[in-house]
Formats: sequence, C-alpha cells, structure tokens
Amino acid sequence: MTADEPVVEPATTADLESIVAHWVALARDQREYGSYILPDQNRDAMREILAAHSFDGRLLVARVDDTVAGFASFSIEEGALSLSSSRAFLSNLYVRPAYRDRGIGTQLLRTVENAAAARGADDLILETMAGNEAARRFYRRAGYEPFRVAMERSLSDRTENDTHSKGDE
Repeated sequence: MTADEPVVEPATTADLESIVAHWVALARDQREYGSYILPDQNRDAMREILAAHSFDGRLLVARVDDTVAGFASFSIEEGALSLSSSRAFLSNLYVRPAYRDRGIGTQLLRTVENAAAARGADDLILETMAGNEAARRFYRRAGYEPFRVAMERSLSDRTENDTHSKGDE
C-alpha cells in the first residue's frame, strides 16, 4: 500500500469535528438539488447523531495520508413491523472534491455493505436527490436500482379549483 492510498476504517472521536465539517459540505451540496436540510443550523444535531454512530462502528472514514478524505454512515433498520428482509440504510456517503475519482466512494460503499451484511442485513437501501445525476450514476454503477419513488408537491401553490387528482391517474 502506498502512502496516498485510501484506508477505510471505523471513525474515532478524534475524527468527529472533521466529519461534521464534511457533513455540512455535503448538506450544502445537496441544497443545489432541492434538499431542505439547513447545513449550518443542523451542525450540532449532526455532531450528536454522528457521535452515536461512531460508538458502534456505523460511522466510517476514508483516510489518505492521515487526512479524512470522506465518510459514510449507516444504520440497521429496527422497527415494530416484521419484514421479509433485514435492511440497512446508508444515511451518508461523502468524498471531499479533492479526493474524488480515486475509488474512495466505491471503497466506502463496499465497506458499508460488508459491515451491514456482517450485522445481518440482507439489503442496503439509500436515498439520493432525484436531480443529482452524478450520485445516481455512481450508485447504478455499483449495482443499485430504484426501489421506491418519493413524490412531492408544494402546498403553497394550490388553488381552490385544483383538479390534479383521480382523473390523471
């Protein structure tokens, strides 16, 4: 392994501030695609969430020469409903722009898949903004297919005579 080759490993508490800064950058990037998440206003909340993920290995970092080049976080779905598949959810995957196109995102994704499978997950689910074609292309190349489609409509632009309903189905 060369000195500038990425290493993906569980995050430590010493990584937390760097990861939070990367999460803020990710959230800012996603605003371009219509995300409602306010990056700076959610910094403290994400610090707490990511810290909780780091305690049990659900927060991973990609290091290049001791620099956090990217991160990923995931969870195992636990709920009240019985399911036919145990599912993991990839909540974040981010590679700093200076480190992109080096396979780091793929390495992070594969490490999450392996960690989730080791925890008993049968499937990994993720979300990406519909307009983020680069992210959608990345996940398609990694073997991911559309699973669920979310639809949205602003409620502030409705009129009394709005008829976008049953007749259009």
